[in-house]
Amino acid sequence: MARAGTACCASNGQTIDVLRTTTLMRLTSPDFQDGRPMPECLAFCRVDPNCHAVLGENRSPELEWGDLPAGTASLLLTCVDGDVPTCGDDVNQEGRSVPRDLERTDFVHWVMVDLPVQLDGLAGGSCGAGVVPRGKDDPPGPNGTRQGLNDYGAWFGDDSSMGGDYRGYDGPAPPWNDERLHHYRFTLTAVDVERLVLPEPFSLADVRQASAGHVLGEATLTGTFTLNPDVAARRPESASG
Repeated sequence: MARAGTACCASNGQTIDVLRTTTLMRLTSPDFQDGRPMPECLAFCRVDPNCHAVLGENRSPELEWGDLPAGTASLLLTCVDGDVPTCGDDVNQEGRSVPRDLERTDFVHWVMVDLPVQLDGLAGGSCGAGVVPRGKDDPPGPNGTRQGLNDYGAWFGDDSSMGGDYRGYDGPAPPWNDERLHHYRFTLTAVDVERLVLPEPFSLADVRQASAGHVLGEATLTGTFTLNPDVAARRPESASG
């Protein structure tokens, strides 16, 4: 569901949102249903019975959208996993597990801006396929769009074979020993400017700052994923592909 609004100042000086219209934007995917598992073909890593996990197809999902608010000049697309462990001591360690109740934080998987309003979706794989060590310098995407940094660069750090600046879409790769199912929230945001003013490279935080006061509405789609077979067995529905 979209939330459309603008901002004004209350008597105490705080900025508040004021609803202008209510617009039900749509965001769906033929690859997975909202709240259901994402297929392995969209993942950075997939399950391997011999070594827990190996690199996956890492294909960007097929997405479809519509019912944009009046005045929309461009769109923003993001994907964030909100279930990432805040402590990495147990991550991917044999004989240990990442506790379900461990405090979690966000991990950014995709940031794309300046999507033209003429588009009503993205074809599967059109914004990337395959894992690119050290990241994609110029990720594929619709003409005129820009794609920001995701969090794999920070995750790999100074690793000699994988470290670098990761731009564009890179899919799920949660710890294979995590007791928690991860949720990947895709958000399509309508804004009233054709091109955001951003640094190069830019992050999700930069996009949020640049789009503040310009948001007309948004729609979300959430997929789940795990590399832990025990967690996968407890999911209401499995996915592959």
